[in-house]
Amino acid sequence: MSRMLARATAVLAAVLVSLVALAAAASAHVSVSSADAAPGGFGKLTFRVPNESDTASTVGLRIQIPEEAALASMSVLPVDGWKVTTTTSNLPEPAQTDEGQEISTYVSVVEFRAEDGGGIAPGEFQEFSLSGGPFPDVDTVSFPTVQTYSDGTESAWIEPTVGDQEPEFPAPTLSLTAAASEAGPAADPATSTDDGGNGTAVTALVVSLVALVAGLAALALGWTARRRTVSS
Repeated sequence: MSRMLARATAVLAAVLVSLVALAAAASAHVSVSSADAAPGGFGKLTFRVPNESDTASTVGLRIQIPEEAALASMSVLPVDGWKVTTTTSNLPEPAQTDEGQEISTYVSVVEFRAEDGGGIAPGEFQEFSLSGGPFPDVDTVSFPTVQTYSDGTESAWIEPTVGDQEPEFPAPTLSLTAAASEAGPAADPATSTDDGGNGTAVTALVVSLVALVAGLAALALGWTARRRTVSS
């Protein structure tokens, strides 16, 4: 009996550790969301930046706007305690929007830097917003982003997501079609989540829970069968 209980406890502990790790992974990376961005339209992008470090503050965020998502118009929402700078780049060839507007240059990098020793402290998060358009006529747009900490370390959220397999450092990816379908009073970028990464994590959590129940049930049945054998 004691051996069975020890095994059950070990299984439960291992699963709980896995659940905690999966939950942390689902919410730790930089994500981007929008309540109104749509292909060919204008909208607001909100980048949610959680601080992963236990000892250092996030003091910098560098967002890259890919060439294929060059926007004719862009503005930045000021954030108290942060200085913002933008980098303008030339397009290899002028592009034309659906409205007939020609683009030869675009904002390719937006960088936020904390001022006066501030930043995002451990256990906290901050949101940074951009507004602009028109967005390209595609389903998704990725924004490679680099997060800088006060101890000099960096987290480069630049890896593309292929299929359902999320990489270790996924680039924030916006689903333009999802944003368009969810646009309305109920959609709030400040409270929405990054469904792409979290959906995979939630699935993993459910599978882990099922495995836990099945494992405990198997242990219970084995112990019951063993008792019956001993009794007989």
